[in-house]
Amino acid sequence: IGIGCEALLRRILQDTLGLTASDARWSYTVPMMNGRARTLTLDGRIPLDRMTDTAAHRRIHNWIEEATRTLEIDPRIARGLTGIVFEVRQGYKSKDPKRQNADIANAVSAYTSTYLPCVLVFSTQIDADILLRYRAERWIMLTGIVGANDPMISTYDFLREIIGYDLGAFFSRVSPLLRAEIDTTLKALLSPGNQ
Repeated sequence: IGIGCEALLRRILQDTLGLTASDARWSYTVPMMNGRARTLTLDGRIPLDRMTDTAAHRRIHNWIEEATRTLEIDPRIARGLTGIVFEVRQGYKSKDPKRQNADIANAVSAYTSTYLPCVLVFSTQIDADILLRYRAERWIMLTGIVGANDPMISTYDFLREIIGYDLGAFFSRVSPLLRAEIDTTLKALLSPGNQ
């Protein structure tokens, strides 16, 4: 489900904002102890300089400004941000410190590459302590709250009001198909032949 959420976000960014597949992806390289390099990838990206829709550009730029004020980012750093990078999750209940530390390292790399790091969770499944830790590390945190009317905290409000895509309406349209696919997959996985 998580991989599907990642792919869905990238497709929304491409189709709604006119970004290419490579525009909507972001990775960076870190040196390793053995002299080699390791490439790390986040799940989505909005590079402001690749956008041609001026109204969408303005909405996203203004949202970044508000997000940096909310996170209390130094104004000199905030002025230099050139877009957003996303870590996408269906839900985030893991208490794995290794995963959390990797995400925090990703945020540092995002800022040094002039991107605002954003965790975008499709559901409301996230522990309060994880939410607080990530915010303290200067991640903007969007969760699957419906009806919040706040694009600074809600994935659905952010996508609808800032990006211009109604994710809730999409899920309403495709829910019969998703339900059928999930039922088929569960039946296959739980059948006696797969035990």
